[in-house]
Amino acid sequence: MQAADGVVLPGERAPVRVNMDRWRSGLPRDAWPEGLPATGEIWRRDVFAVAEAYRSGTASPRHLLTAVLVWAYGPIGYGPWRATRSLDADPNGKRLAYALEEVSVPTPDEDALRTACRRFGDPDHARLPWLGPGLFTKVLYFVGYRRGVGGVQPLILDRVVAGLLPAEAGVGRRNGWSAEEWLAYLRWAAEQARVRAVEADEVQMTVVDGG
Repeated sequence: MQAADGVVLPGERAPVRVNMDRWRSGLPRDAWPEGLPATGEIWRRDVFAVAEAYRSGTASPRHLLTAVLVWAYGPIGYGPWRATRSLDADPNGKRLAYALEEVSVPTPDEDALRTACRRFGDPDHARLPWLGPGLFTKVLYFVGYRRGVGGVQPLILDRVVAGLLPAEAGVGRRNGWSAEEWLAYLRWAAEQARVRAVEADEVQMTVVDGG
């Protein structure tokens, strides 16, 4: 989905609002992606556009991570500092690229999602500072989500989501989840999406909104 198409995703109520000057001045210059709105109002579509550019080879892993973290941290004051720590630990983007290798294909399956999730937790190959499950599942969501195909799709799992999910989603209410817990949640969301005839990420957004 391109940022320029003006489409707001079903279930998305408002953009994330950030101080773009503060973010740009706080991050390495080579990590800043093209296309993020200068207004500082960032919708999911804007991050998806950077993710699409990453998969096509026209944006770097660092561009991708910056776009996700700007959206994820939003106006939180320590956001640029933490984002810089994550970026500095992977100056060539190789660790991130390795983690995302399996989900960058046209139709990633459950095995690909499991592998990517586990790689993000591997300190020897892909784990980055300040990039725990609450953030790396956001990266996986933007890179791995395939709209319109149904089935199991990568979704965000952070403390907010985990605290609102029903028990049948299979997720413990804590900060840190295994790949199998994440997949159980994805399967639950896929079934909810099928029954309701909506996208899986609309299920996630509805959960956060109290639906």
